[in-house]
Amino acid sequence: MKTLENLTAAFSSFAWGLPLLILLVGGGLYLLIRSQFLPFRYLGHAISVLRGKYDNPNDAGEISHFKALTTALSSTIGMGNIAGVALAISVGGPGAMFWMWVSAIVGMSTKYFTSTLAILYRGKDSNGDIQGGPMYFITEGLGKHWKFLAVLFSVFGMLGALPVVNVNQLKQAINDIILIPNGVEVSFGSNLIIAIVLVILTSIVILGGIQRISRWASKMVPAMVVLYFVLVMIILGIYIEEVPKYLSLIVTDAFVADYFPKDQPFLGGVLGALILHGIKRGAFSNEAGLGTAPMAHGAAKTDEPVREGLVAMLGPVIDTLIVCTLTALAILVTGVWETTSDNGVSLTASAFEQALPYGQYLLMICVFFFSVSSLFSYSYYGTKCLSFLIGADKKHFYNYFYILSIILAATTPFEAMINFIDGVFAFMAFPTMIATILLAPKVLKESKRYFASLKKTKN
Repeated sequence: MKTLENLTAAFSSFAWGLPLLILLVGGGLYLLIRSQFLPFRYLGHAISVLRGKYDNPNDAGEISHFKALTTALSSTIGMGNIAGVALAISVGGPGAMFWMWVSAIVGMSTKYFTSTLAILYRGKDSNGDIQGGPMYFITEGLGKHWKFLAVLFSVFGMLGALPVVNVNQLKQAINDIILIPNGVEVSFGSNLIIAIVLVILTSIVILGGIQRISRWASKMVPAMVVLYFVLVMIILGIYIEEVPKYLSLIVTDAFVADYFPKDQPFLGGVLGALILHGIKRGAFSNEAGLGTAPMAHGAAKTDEPVREGLVAMLGPVIDTLIVCTLTALAILVTGVWETTSDNGVSLTASAFEQALPYGQYLLMICVFFFSVSSLFSYSYYGTKCLSFLIGADKKHFYNYFYILSIILAATTPFEAMINFIDGVFAFMAFPTMIATILLAPKVLKESKRYFASLKKTKN
């Protein structure tokens, strides 16, 4: 296991270098400036689209705007918001959250462009069904000479879609919150039982395809976000005097990196390492620029690509700017980030336990639904990648591989799983961001046409 941890750590370190940081942050800023800050100017219209004001059941696609967003959010609003934020703070301190905010703000423009492209350049799989996602907008938008990028994305997309972190952290939450405090001995056998239960539950949903996945996600995601929001707001209400202090510390520490290990410099110093750490955890949380969300948004029922781009850009707002910030503040104001050696979901559980009666059990409910909803969505992404590579008639084979990976994830150390996913996500981002930047003028042209027609309609 130690060898596995070392190998995955080396893989993650290799993938997350300066080129990727430039591509994700620099590329996102380029898109934001080129679009003249469009995501911020049309937030109101995006919400109208999300509410179904412009839905047309006769449009091409499989699911509504709302279901597309909740399907995408069910993968991003998951353990990245509970375990990912806890990991960001336990390793990098409060300042890591600031750089997660930066990744979200930049990620709004990235998601707008990638998800607009997912509709603008929808392709057809080997069954003739309309599909969307980076692999299709690369081949349809850039041409067959760029297919190697689409293949690269699909190969790493299948690996990135594996539920290893979600399952691993759900197992850890069950062990730390339910089993160990009640005197149950944690072993390989107990972890295997958890894995088998998850396998059965996941199989029932994912073998039903995108319709069943989106139906579950559209019910689970809003409910779990509301429950989590209420619980954290109660914690912040109890520690209300501490909130301004830690909001300020998040900003100030982002530029001094007082809490980041001094032996892990990047770009010549500790501050560079903190920035990389925050961006990495932000990418794990909201997945902007990675290319997963466009696969869900590419299935939306719409003939207007810009509308789906507008809906997609709400993802980082909900996911990182709201949910991740709430988690970070709960961990910070309760002080557990300085008084315990816990990491991942266990650190967040410590905050809930300290602040609320039975708080750890209430968090367990959230963790369960966060994790399970993510399990459903990621399987869809993996099948789409395999379908592109070897044909839609064989995509179901991915589900069996996916289900088996649940057992592996439940019996493997957290550090190995998070490093593996970090590295794979990096190699998904390269083809997605390169293609998005090259196709940005097409999105800008489509945006100009759409907003001109919208203005005429209003007049």
